[in-house]
Order: sequence, then structure tokens, then C-alpha cells
Amino acid sequence: MTTNNVLLPERIQKLVQALSSGVYEREDTIRLCLLAALSGESVFLLGPPGIAKSYIAKRLIEAFDDSQFFEYLMTRFSTPEEVFGPLSIQELKDNGKYVRLTEGYLPSADVVFLDEIWKAGPAILNTLLTVVNERVYRNGSEVLPVPMRLLVTASNELPEPDSGLDALYDRMLVRIFVNRIQEKSNFKRLLTDENGDARVEISSDITIKTQEYQQWQTQIDHVSLSDDVFEKIYALKMLLEKEANDPSHSFPVEELYISDRRWKKAVRLLKASAFFNGRKDVNPVDLLLLQECLWHSPESRVVVGNIMHQFASNICFNQQEALALALEAGEDTKSLSEEIIDVLGHTVDTELSMRKEKNKVDLSHARRYSVNMSNDLIKLVMLDSNPSVSEKEKGDSRWVYVDAAEFEKKIKGGACDVHGYVNKNTNLCVLKFDVDGEHCLVIKDIANRPVSVAIAGVDDNDSHAFDEWQTKNEAAIAKIEEAKHLIRIARVQLNAALPHHFANSDLLEVIASSITDAEESLQRQTVKFEKSAFRVRMLTDYFA
Repeated sequence: MTTNNVLLPERIQKLVQALSSGVYEREDTIRLCLLAALSGESVFLLGPPGIAKSYIAKRLIEAFDDSQFFEYLMTRFSTPEEVFGPLSIQELKDNGKYVRLTEGYLPSADVVFLDEIWKAGPAILNTLLTVVNERVYRNGSEVLPVPMRLLVTASNELPEPDSGLDALYDRMLVRIFVNRIQEKSNFKRLLTDENGDARVEISSDITIKTQEYQQWQTQIDHVSLSDDVFEKIYALKMLLEKEANDPSHSFPVEELYISDRRWKKAVRLLKASAFFNGRKDVNPVDLLLLQECLWHSPESRVVVGNIMHQFASNICFNQQEALALALEAGEDTKSLSEEIIDVLGHTVDTELSMRKEKNKVDLSHARRYSVNMSNDLIKLVMLDSNPSVSEKEKGDSRWVYVDAAEFEKKIKGGACDVHGYVNKNTNLCVLKFDVDGEHCLVIKDIANRPVSVAIAGVDDNDSHAFDEWQTKNEAAIAKIEEAKHLIRIARVQLNAALPHHFANSDLLEVIASSITDAEESLQRQTVKFEKSAFRVRMLTDYFA
């Protein structure tokens, strides 16, 4: 952005406020029309008669310094002379040339409003298509540049199918549904405001000059579109195409077709949005503007609106990807925990004695430990998270020490209480052990839930397995960190795009809420995840 444009966002905001003064529930429409004008695009307003469509267009002419406005209400009897200017009788008489007097008509106007556009005849619409496409008007043998910065068309209906008007309709990049005033307070203000139709006065320091307008067009083209933003646009394209293949829609699937030309023109609108918001690259928030570029009919508008809501809440800032990564990391950790229990969980042998089955735990290879005055203790490591295995030791229990002889004797009968020590606590406490239905040794936590255990020196001899678990654990940790990174970037990018002068406020709220929800969900998942990941990371130390 050049030095002259540093204060451009503030200037645009003042311009929007000035243009919206005294206009009720039309602020968003004026914002989008102004953006279209600033990027040289065309607008189509769909809505019933008498809802200030022409008034909006007249307001926009005030944004430009020393500019001309042309408006015309089309009928099926309209002639090219009424739109492009009458024939010059003098030129025809003197030189035999078929030339129009265009001054004061569409070819000389900066802002053009054509009401009931689809009622015009082919002669007008075909010429208009050339003007919109090439910004030139062929006046006899001359090709005249057309200064038109904004074309606003309006109608209370859409072009008839197979009417040959699809090409022109496709050039209407920004499409806005304008409804009657909905809020009671605004309706009252409309009825009681005696100055509502007064001409708006725009300060000369914020009106747009011809030279800077032309300079901006070049600068808009230099705004960058990153690969990341492109991927989001492509994801939106895929969502729309998937929806187009849904046979349940009551309207023709062609109404969800978006031409390559429309996508390209829409991207330039996004670049303009970024530029006039003071940025050098397109932000994901700019993509919200696509909601008003991709619908064809009122029915498809509803579908596009729903898709944009889904896009804003899940994809626009990688919210879905971040949560999916976190979920995947949680599933990886859960699978890893199950694998560790399956490999390390101590399986108890059984033997038949006096016609009674008894459990047998071989402690001959178990490492011996000393706590206080007790010297012949074995160490049993908890293989899963738990609130605690003793009321005297609050928090996650990681291992226990018990007397080898006492444990070996009592476990023979199955469920038993054995005195021991929890973690590094030197206070003796009662621990509850059992053998489950699959002959696995377990310890009961304070909620009486079984926790699988392994015996140090007996079950932890495969160092290669421990190395593999650490590798898998670090990979899961990397996923959760990437998820948190994505959400941090999302928050930074969103804040960097605010305030946004053109985006739909409802969709902005959807994005902000979805990022907050993702942050909170990640926080909850991280707390649980980190406990499991830490246990795996410290597993070798627990067996030491």
C-alpha cells in the first residue's frame, strides 16, 4: 500500500457512513454497491417495487467527485435512443454517418441505474453487454471509452429461462436481495423523517477523484491471493458443486452453476475488499463477500446462504481442520494407551490347588525397592489415568510399592487388600487389588474402577516397544500442537481483518463464535490429552 493510501480504510468507512445517512436497513447494500463501484463491477438488486433501489444508486454517485449519473426505467417499448442517446440528424445529414449524441446518456455516465432491466429489448441488452464487458461504446465508426464505474440494475423478477439473457445476468457480479423495512423503529423513522429524500452532502476530502480511482485499479490487481486462501475458495467451490448434485432441490441444478468467469471476477472483488480494508493480501474474512456473488435465484440464495454459514463456521479459518486434528490426536492417544495396556498389563497365571483355582504371580524377576524401613517391596505401575488409588494420595496415581511376600500370598485368592505406598508418598495406605475376568492384574481406584498394572522388572523388558510408543506419542502431541497453532493463527487473522467495511455482520459473528468454540473445545481436549500424553512420555521413568 502506498503512502497516500495509509488512511484509506478510515476514509472508506467515513464514506460508507455518509452514504448511509438517513437510509434505513440499507447499510449493507450500500457497502457492497460501493465496493462494486470501487472495483468496477456491476450490481443486480432483486426486490419488490418501492424499496429505494434507485435511491441507493443515486446516493452512490455522490461518492465520486465531478461525476455523472444516468438512470432509466426499462419497458418493453424502450428504444436504444432513450438509453444510449438520440441520433445526430446533423451528422447524418452532413456526413451520412449514423452517430448518437451520447452526452447525458449511459455512454457518458459514471454511475448507471437501469430499473426493470429484463424488460428491455434485445437491441438495448446486446449493446449493454458490450459496454459491461469492454467498457467501450461503438458509436458509428468510433469506439468510445465508457467511464462507467458502477452499473446498478434492478428488477422484481429474474430473466426468463432460455431468454438469451444469461450472459448479461452473469456479468452482474454482486447480487443483493433488497427487502422492505423490517424493524418497527426503522419503519417509524422512515414515515416521520421529513429529510429522508434530501440529497446527501459528502465532504470533498473523502469523495473519490478520477485519478486516484484509476490508480487504485492497478493497486487492486497487485493484492496477493495466498495458496491458503485459494484452498479455502476451492473448498467452497467443492461444497457448492456437491450441493448441486443433490437431487432433492426443487429448483434446476443450473442455478447452482458458477462460471469460471464469475469466480475470476469474484476474486478481484475480494482483492478490492482487502485493498480498501488496508491490506496487501486477501484475508479469509474477505471470502464472506462471496455469499452475494454465487446465487442465481431466491431459492438458490437460501442454499448458498446455508453453505456460506457452514463455510464460515467450519472452513474459513480452519476450525474444522483444527478440531479434526485434536480429535485424531485424542484417538491416537487412546489407541496407544490400549496398546500399552495390552502389551504391559500383567497377566496372572492360575494353578489348581485342593480342587480350587488360585492365582499365581511370579515375582522372581521383579525389581526390589525400599521405602522407609521396608526393603522387599515390588513396584506396580498404573497403565492408565485415574483419580487416585488411595484417599490419602490425591491426584493421578502412577505407581505403588507393596511388600512382595504379602502381595504374592494375598493375590492368590483374587480380590484383596494390601498395604503399600503410592507414588512418592511415604505414608502407608490400604490398596485394593483384583484379577479381572481375563486374568489381568488390576488395582481399584477410589471410584472402584479397575486400572491395569504392570510389574517393574517383569513386564517392562522390551525397550524397542517403549521407543515405538514414545515416537507415536510425540506424533500425537505434534497433532494437538498443530491444532492449537491453527486456532491461534485463526484468531490473529480474524483480529487483523477487523473492523471489516464490507463483510456480512451475521457471518462475522458466526466466525467469531466458531473460533471461540474451537478454542474452548481444544482447551477441554488438551487437558485430557496432556494427562495421557504425559503418562506415556514418563512411562520409562515410572518403571525405573
